Amino acid sequence: AEVIPFIKTYVNLPAAIGFTALYSKLCDRMEQKDVFYACTIPFLFFFAAFAFIIFPNVGMLHPHAFVDKIALALPEGFGAPLAIVRNWSYAVFYVMAEMWGSVVASLLFWSFANEVTTVDEAKKYYPLFGLGANVALIFSGQYVRFVSGMRANLPPGVDPWGMSLKYLMGAVVASGGCLVSIFSYMQRNVMTDPNCVDQEKQAERKKKKKVKMSLKDSAKFLVSSPYIRNLATLVISYGMCINLVEVSWKSKLKAAYPDPNAYSAFMGNFSSATGSVTLVMMLLGRKIFQKYGWGFAAKVTPAMIGITGMAFYALTLFAPFFAPIAASLGTTPLMLAVLVGAAQNILSKSAKYSLFDPCKEMAYIPLDQDSKTKGKAAVDVVGNPLGKSGGALIQQILIFGVGSLAAATPWLAGILAVLLVFWFKAVNSLSVQFDEAMATEES
Repeated sequence: AEVIPFIKTYVNLPAAIGFTALYSKLCDRMEQKDVFYACTIPFLFFFAAFAFIIFPNVGMLHPHAFVDKIALALPEGFGAPLAIVRNWSYAVFYVMAEMWGSVVASLLFWSFANEVTTVDEAKKYYPLFGLGANVALIFSGQYVRFVSGMRANLPPGVDPWGMSLKYLMGAVVASGGCLVSIFSYMQRNVMTDPNCVDQEKQAERKKKKKVKMSLKDSAKFLVSSPYIRNLATLVISYGMCINLVEVSWKSKLKAAYPDPNAYSAFMGNFSSATGSVTLVMMLLGRKIFQKYGWGFAAKVTPAMIGITGMAFYALTLFAPFFAPIAASLGTTPLMLAVLVGAAQNILSKSAKYSLFDPCKEMAYIPLDQDSKTKGKAAVDVVGNPLGKSGGALIQQILIFGVGSLAAATPWLAGILAVLLVFWFKAVNSLSVQFDEAMATEES
């Protein structure tokens, strides 16, 4: 678990910034539908190659002798960075898996949705857009459990993880093929249908000159626009808060389930539970938008992370105090922390999918076309990677400073509280700005 913050900062962040720069170039030179294909298909090729080519040959591909030699000349604190170099293919797979969610599920999908959806339609349908994804999450969790069961009963001499990867990545590639096929069908039959999409608006949008933004321009725009700056604060705060709690939870989870088989089975149940809770939250999200409005809906996610995150840290910091309570429940303080951490992740992610993402994307709709395009580019290029890696960088500094992730727990709890204050302030400010933008658009 202590290697993950280093991967997020030194591998994931450069990869994310590099991808967004490439994405900007693709948008300048290609139509949006072709950008979708150009971004999605390479991911599918990589996942297939990892399972069937790279993983079976990691013994030859990983530089164990070289890293062992370097490790003798470096202090013990460099163990995590050296582990990334030693297991470089696993680090690349981690980054590609992380980016698959942010690129395909976030950037490409929501860009497509914002292009064809009005604010009124968004309030009705954005909380429901994730229903299909979370039904898939339930089934994928059970599929992981099924594969874990197969792995437990393999005959001697068969690599269990190699077999698992082939089944899991085979399912990913098959699902990705369905995704590309459905998108292609929509481009041919839905986007060209006047009953589904306003063809005049589509034609006007295509005529407008595309906005070109470098990383420097993105940063300048982010700083100069209070509206976009508040949006970026939401994204950065979520990424940092969830990262601070999740890495600590996964270190506890690894201690509770040292056996990879048991760990994988737990994560399968975790995925299914996340999907089930998110389905309920998405149905509630529609009611929350209609009854309480954008501002209240945007505050649910930070409130959820704050309450459950502090509960998890309390169990971690004061484990002896909670030992009698855990014993009365027939478990241990470690397992109780794991279960509370799992609940924290499930509730936080369900709030993100059902409320945070719709709120964030809905906020772009009333903006003028240039601000909408530049704003989303600025948040994607600067805010998104910074949010994911900011929490990881904080953990690295604390690990170097106090020696371990466990010793850094009190500091992590305090930093979480400070981040939540900034998050709530940004929500309050953006709520006023969103209402003003809506009033301007309607007038």
